[in-house]
Amino acid sequence: MPGTRVTSNARPKTIHDFYGFPKQLYDMEYPCPGSPELAERVAELTGAQLDDGWGLDHGSWTLLTHMYPAADIPVVQLSLDTSKSPQEHMQLAQRLLPLREEGVLILGSGNVVHNLRTVDRSGLQGPAAWAKRVSDRVRSWILQRDFDSVAAYERHGADFQTAINSAEHFLPLLYVLGASSPRDEVKVVSHELQWGSLDMTSYVFNPQPVTVN
Repeated sequence: MPGTRVTSNARPKTIHDFYGFPKQLYDMEYPCPGSPELAERVAELTGAQLDDGWGLDHGSWTLLTHMYPAADIPVVQLSLDTSKSPQEHMQLAQRLLPLREEGVLILGSGNVVHNLRTVDRSGLQGPAAWAKRVSDRVRSWILQRDFDSVAAYERHGADFQTAINSAEHFLPLLYVLGASSPRDEVKVVSHELQWGSLDMTSYVFNPQPVTVN
């Protein structure tokens, strides 16, 4: 969808935007509060439009259900402007950095490698070679803080084209990178390829205290 939007509902609805999965997933609700005040702050920093008609899609609530099962934290969701380049997404994310100083957790959910056409649901074949190459290269770039190479994923050849054939699963990573600080310690908290071509690698950026001499 063109334009960047931020949910401004006081009570965002749970959106089940997926198909062909077990009924239990469609029955799940995540009744967390929203935060119109935070939404206005995001709009102030980024120029995003306030949107009180959307809610939390599965990219948000499937993770938050495990992280905050009590659903007692306020959540706002930022949309992805499909007209922006990867570099523009990362530049927009840089404007979110002040929120971290204000106690806001910035969470980007998705997969570095996400190709449902090539999954091995049996799990017997192990990671696809091309998927492992992409996952390892991106991990190396992130740990070296070479974020420009991550954002230039479209230029890195056939492996990346296969791995990132649906960019909405990859672009949230650019927001995490863009909103990071040079003071952050970068940690890989999980590193696993499931079903051959779904990358479940997770990164955490923890700010480190400033040392004053």
